[in-house]
Amino acid sequence: MANDSSVRPGASGPPDLERDESVVAESRSSKGKGARTRSKLVQAAEEVFYTYGYYDASIVKITEAASVAQGTFYVYFRSKKEIFDEVVADLNRRVRHAMSEAARGATSRLEAERLGFAGFFRFTSEHPALYRVIRQAEFVSPGALRNHYEKVAEGYVAPLREAMDAGDVTPGDPTILAWLLMAIGESVGLRWIIWDEAKAVPPEVFDEMMVIIARMLGGKTSGTYNEGTGVSPLHGETAGDTGTDTD
Repeated sequence: MANDSSVRPGASGPPDLERDESVVAESRSSKGKGARTRSKLVQAAEEVFYTYGYYDASIVKITEAASVAQGTFYVYFRSKKEIFDEVVADLNRRVRHAMSEAARGATSRLEAERLGFAGFFRFTSEHPALYRVIRQAEFVSPGALRNHYEKVAEGYVAPLREAMDAGDVTPGDPTILAWLLMAIGESVGLRWIIWDEAKAVPPEVFDEMMVIIARMLGGKTSGTYNEGTGVSPLHGETAGDTGTDTD
């Protein structure tokens, strides 16, 4: 596994540039400008890691993209690896929020899945860095990679268990089911959004995916989702769609 020491000289910033801890403390204590500057750096890093990949990215490219002085970077982050981990964590927070907001108000577990997946696919089409950065983490920061998937799974298990208890989903191991559902979403997004560069999952693919998920969930959901009754929310609502939201 490569690390910062294997990157060509200069790729991670000047090694002799040290942080002034008093400046760091003062900046981090500020709720205003400091927080905005840190956010700009994280957003810029997301784009730089997406465009160049971790090993060809550099602190210089990140600060240029954020329109801040290079020394400012070290007020908020100690290294390229540290900001990479923050980008992974930030993408994780945002995609989980997008899914839960999209599915808010759903009246069944199946509807929650439908709306949650729609939210995930929308986020993926708007932030393709989610796939490239997370996949880079397998080699750059395995701990950040594992934390990303475990956090998504943690938010999934409790509602699946509740749905099982309510008879909405066939009883089983909610952890295994959560990971299988996550795998479906990631694979479909990779195939039809990232590889095809279509920016959206085709309606017929989304519908067929939901038919399969309905069979997986079983319980009260089996037989309640038929092809043509719920075209992907990415493409608008149709007759037969409940129009509800959650995750």
